[in-house]
Amino acid sequence: MKFKEIRSCKDLTSKKRADLMTDTVGNKWFCAELPVVDYRQILDLQRQLADARSNGVIDRDIVLLLEHSPVFTLGRRGGLESLKISRTLLEKSNIPIIQTERGGNITFHGPGQLVVYPIIDLQAAGMQVLDYVASLEEIMIRVLADWGIFADRNPANRGIWIKNSKIGSIGIAVRQGVCYHGFALNVDLALNPFGWIHPCGFKDIGVTSMQRELSESVSVNQVRGAIKRHLESCFGVKLISTTLPELKNFIN
Repeated sequence: MKFKEIRSCKDLTSKKRADLMTDTVGNKWFCAELPVVDYRQILDLQRQLADARSNGVIDRDIVLLLEHSPVFTLGRRGGLESLKISRTLLEKSNIPIIQTERGGNITFHGPGQLVVYPIIDLQAAGMQVLDYVASLEEIMIRVLADWGIFADRNPANRGIWIKNSKIGSIGIAVRQGVCYHGFALNVDLALNPFGWIHPCGFKDIGVTSMQRELSESVSVNQVRGAIKRHLESCFGVKLISTTLPELKNFIN
């Protein structure tokens, strides 16, 4: 089912929405929920899963839901020029910088930020890249609304915003027709490292989190559940739980 059909589901009656989900009940994705994981490990895993999906070794799409150990990542547009502290100070912090093939500039990942990596065959899913990115934004908007936080898109900088502060980031890559990387939603993480960079390469923006907006602690596990619900709704799929060892069986 194409995204343009799914995106309008919020305007449907409950019965029609249920019928829509019934029509797509056969569309099942593997979903692996992981704890706090090293970025390099998951980057390598994504690349292998993307290859396995494009080669038909895996016959359905996959989503990884996890948190990362503290790390700065660079996108295709670079990012080292957006680092505000010296490399010496950065090395003392024991936070690595890793170059990736995703779009965008520099960003920070750490515990308390939920990262979602769908590995999707876009052609098989009937989606264009721009529609796919819009759907990732829609998932974050709906999750935040569940907590009474109202956020918007910014066409000049993809992701989710509250006024001039970014709360959710998006960066994707396409490998042989399969899209990977994904989005990161700031739930309850330390924001100080964002002060060491110009986030996304912009000098005049802020970064916020659900915890900061609500002035109270937010359950990461509850937000995980909301992400899964809205991912199923926006893409019209059913998530089938799997494990990291099971996924690795496909690529070993």
